[in-house]
Order: sequence, then C-alpha cells, then structure tokens
Amino acid sequence: MLSERQQQIINESIKLIDNKGIQGFTIKNLSKEIGISEPGIYRHFESKFAILNEILDSFKQNMLENQKAFNQNNVDPLSKLKLFFNKLFEKFIQNPALISVIFSEEIFQNENILSDKVNEIHAMNEQLVSSVFMELQKSKQISEKLNIETFNLIFFGSVRLLVRKWKYSGHSFNLQDKGNELFNTLLSLAK
Repeated sequence: MLSERQQQIINESIKLIDNKGIQGFTIKNLSKEIGISEPGIYRHFESKFAILNEILDSFKQNMLENQKAFNQNNVDPLSKLKLFFNKLFEKFIQNPALISVIFSEEIFQNENILSDKVNEIHAMNEQLVSSVFMELQKSKQISEKLNIETFNLIFFGSVRLLVRKWKYSGHSFNLQDKGNELFNTLLSLAK
C-alpha cells in the first residue's frame, strides 16, 4: 500500500509525463511540481524507474480487480464485454494523463522489466476479451468465422485510437458516449 506522499508522487509523475513527455520526466522537474526536494522524492522511491514501475503495477492491479469483478459477475457475455469496455473508458476519464503512460509503450522499450509489465497488461486484457469472445461465438451472438486475434486487434486498436483522439482533441467530446457508439459498431461488424 502506498503512502499518501507516494501516491502524490505517482499522480504528479503521470501528469508530468502527460505534459512534458518522458524527456521532461526528471526527478528535478518532479520535485518542482510537488514542491519537495529531490532527496525528498528519493526517500519514497529509489529512482525514476521505481516510479514508472509503480505506475504500471497500480494500473495492472486495477485491471486485475476489474477482471475479478467480471469473472464473479454472472451476466451474459455481451454485458461482460460492454462492462469491460466501459471500465476502460471510465479509467481514462478519471485520469486522462494516464493515457500518455499506458499508450506510450516506447517510453518503456529500453527497460525490459517495464516493457514486460506493459506486455502483461496487454495480455491480461486480451485474455479477458478472448474468453468473452469465445462465449459469444458459442452462443452464436457473433460470427464463428471471426478470428479471436483479429477481433482483439480491432477491439484494442479502436479503443487506443479513440482514447488518443479524445486526449489530443482536448477532451472535446464525450468519451463514454463515443465509446458506446464504437462498441455497438464493433459488435455489429462481428455478427
């Protein structure tokens, strides 16, 4: 469990990456944003790497909790998929700066531990959607001809594009409404 100060450091780090990119994410810039000394930050995290690691761990933990809730929920597969879709958008609406971290895998490419975590998060999400997808195929709610890997590419690629478009437009549209519209379109294409 993170302390209040650690959570503040994480939140400000996400905002800093969002505003200045990974190049602007320095302990010096972070300390200015928070208003504490650089050694003060190092008392809570040993390095920038440790902060990035915690950001990914927190996001992964949130995804695990969502998946657990989905698996315990006895709703039909279509409702499960819609719930998953909505939870993703809710997470980004609550913390728009997170988009710059989660969908900027290139910032983790030179750190194997961090890129492995990003890949784990992607794999977890794809596994959840794949399991629901198979249930939908069994119940003949979507086409049996559609390949699961292809569906995941379309599904997650569409989410990524919509979320980034929302971010770069300055949140000029209702992400949840557009997300629902996208979900319904994807579903109709899958039938």
